[in-house]
Amino acid sequence: MNLLAYLIYLLFTWVITVHAGHSFYKNGRNYLLNMLDGNEKITDIVNRLLLTGYYMINLGYVTMMISYWNTITSIQELVDSVCFKTGKIMVLLACMHYFNLGVIYIYHQYHLVQNKFNH
Repeated sequence: MNLLAYLIYLLFTWVITVHAGHSFYKNGRNYLLNMLDGNEKITDIVNRLLLTGYYMINLGYVTMMISYWNTITSIQELVDSVCFKTGKIMVLLACMHYFNLGVIYIYHQYHLVQNKFNH
């Protein structure tokens, strides 16, 4: 049963990871471009770094979660385990996403204040 749970979990997390990562990368560029004062070069670098970090954290977390999985003996345990572990990574990734947005926003606000004092 564990092998089936692993396969379902890996499929779900792969689909979620790829879809969300692509969406953040594509749609987040405009946010980053605005927050980084239209600097396209820095925006693209930061966007790629965020995507790379996102994939690395997600893949590492998924791999670690499989190694901590208890033995599954029923369909109910399989569904419970897959749902709990999938939900857990989704919440973690959402928190990371909003944390990153907040850090970039704070950087932008700091940069605006610095520009006011320098002019």
